[in-house]
Amino acid sequence: MSDSAGRPRRVHFSVFEVDLHAGELRKHGLKVKLHGQPFQVLAMLLERPGELVSREEIREKLWPQDTFIDFEHSVNSSIKRLREALGDDAATPRFIETLPRHGYRFIAQVETLPYNHTSEANGKAEARRSHLLPKRWIAGSMGGLAIALMAILVGLNAFSLRDRLFPRTAPVPRIASIAVLPLENLSHDPDQEYFADGITEELITNLGNIAALRVISRTSVMRYKGTRKPLPDIAKELNVDALVEGTVLRSGDRVRVTVNLLYARTDRHLWAETYERELRDVLSLQDDVARAIAEEIKIRVTPQEEARLLRSPAVSPEAYQLYLQARYYSNRRTLPGFEKSVQLFQQAVAQDPNSASAYAGLAEAYGLIPFYEGASSKESFPKAKAAALKAVELDGSLAEAHAALGFVLFYGDWDWAAAEKELKRAIELNPSYATSHHWYAEYLSAMGRHDQAIAEIKRAEELDPLSPLLFSIGEEVCTNARRYDEVIEEAKKALELDSNYGLAHENLAGGLLGKGMYKEASEEYFKTNQSWGTSNSQELALGYAFQGKRAKALEILKQLRESPRRPGLNSIFEARLCLGAALCTKQEVLDWLEKAYEEHEAYAPFWNIHPAFDLIRSEPRFQNILRRMNFPK
Repeated sequence: MSDSAGRPRRVHFSVFEVDLHAGELRKHGLKVKLHGQPFQVLAMLLERPGELVSREEIREKLWPQDTFIDFEHSVNSSIKRLREALGDDAATPRFIETLPRHGYRFIAQVETLPYNHTSEANGKAEARRSHLLPKRWIAGSMGGLAIALMAILVGLNAFSLRDRLFPRTAPVPRIASIAVLPLENLSHDPDQEYFADGITEELITNLGNIAALRVISRTSVMRYKGTRKPLPDIAKELNVDALVEGTVLRSGDRVRVTVNLLYARTDRHLWAETYERELRDVLSLQDDVARAIAEEIKIRVTPQEEARLLRSPAVSPEAYQLYLQARYYSNRRTLPGFEKSVQLFQQAVAQDPNSASAYAGLAEAYGLIPFYEGASSKESFPKAKAAALKAVELDGSLAEAHAALGFVLFYGDWDWAAAEKELKRAIELNPSYATSHHWYAEYLSAMGRHDQAIAEIKRAEELDPLSPLLFSIGEEVCTNARRYDEVIEEAKKALELDSNYGLAHENLAGGLLGKGMYKEASEEYFKTNQSWGTSNSQELALGYAFQGKRAKALEILKQLRESPRRPGLNSIFEARLCLGAALCTKQEVLDWLEKAYEEHEAYAPFWNIHPAFDLIRSEPRFQNILRRMNFPK
């Protein structure tokens, strides 16, 4: 039977049966998950078996007068999902043949079935499946057995056992790790890059809330932006089971996100979907994507995690755009970037005072500025703490808020117990947030818990395997543990990723000093200075000092101390210059440390453990400073 347009409403091919009216695809009588655009493409092909269906016809049928959609990407995605459902192969097709640059053709034999004669159709289907068996045996024993088996399977499915025992499609491989590749900006407007990058980062964050899933961090995935490297190669480099790729298109106050989920090792397409929302509902869009991916890969989501993914308030479009722009600048990890991000985060919270994420980002930017020779610790850390407390107050389930608060309690307040509590809470809320593991590793290192610190920074490296920063922090953690060979090993990893990475050269120099390799250390300090692009620096002074050029080192040190724009020298460099290179006395170093203590210098938490202070560690004045900092015994 056909519909009013003369098209068949039920058709059969191979082991499949399609009900075009109900929109169902069945294999051996069991329903196969296929709906939306892929099913509509299948229907078009089955209406004209053996004939070419052009891509233009598909576009006109499925997306009429719609210039907003990335139709090329959507057609490719729909065909890929359709082939996955049918178990077809583009290279050796049994059902769907591609005619390059033209369209597609359904090449299998298609049989039209009567629409209202289900029993007759089922009889024919049963005959096709069992034509090799003796009819008398089928009519007798098999009939009763089939009824009993069906009853058992119906009962089993109350616990979803039937679907596991008899999967409707090819089973989804086990997926415990995933990377979200940079979503493509379909507007091709460079001024909108921040938006696509921001949506990518937000999706990473949302997936990271699922504890059972390891999610690669933003820094590593952004290295693949604009590349065309084969997906299995990317998966191998990131050590993940699955990849998410897709596109973002913003038009006025509407945003459309198309995402594809692929099993990375074989480039097997698992799932794809398009989501469109008003910009004010973009948070619910991101949560919907995260939940859909979790459902597809059958990952365990706890009730608490599910609740967080369902709690998506509407946002101010203006505030959200300011927030994404602020994140874009903050992620540059430069002083100008942090200063710009502070301005934008402040504008975001002015537009939306209830944005916990914006307050958390503001806290992080304020907290990091002292480490980039911006504002002083006494000026910046109180602002960071106020923003972090507000973020936690607004959303106690936000990992970034607890991480920022833990960071400022550690570096700004020297409240060791409270800092650890907040950092551990951040990790509990989002185990894939590499920054929490990074900061907790620094905390553990400062507390002298070296094995735990190294394990924690290794975890951060697993989550962000292409980040030279994290390998450089690994160098620092190993330096504090006096494991200098491991310092050199971590430095090699960082420099393989970026041979001009200043922090890696700086920390490598410290490791070489620990091994007594002064000439090699001085060379690394010179490379550090070169990478920073500065005329005079603490690193340059150290390079000259360990070359034996004492006068040159003292001249640079004097200029640095007299510079009006610097909030203060790094105490660790000061100790290495004055103690390691013998440029001043112990008492002069202690005088300077007293001043740094009063200024609440950012690197003070490491005085208790860093090898740069070994030569004065037993001095009563030094021990008195440490007591006032209330380090745990």
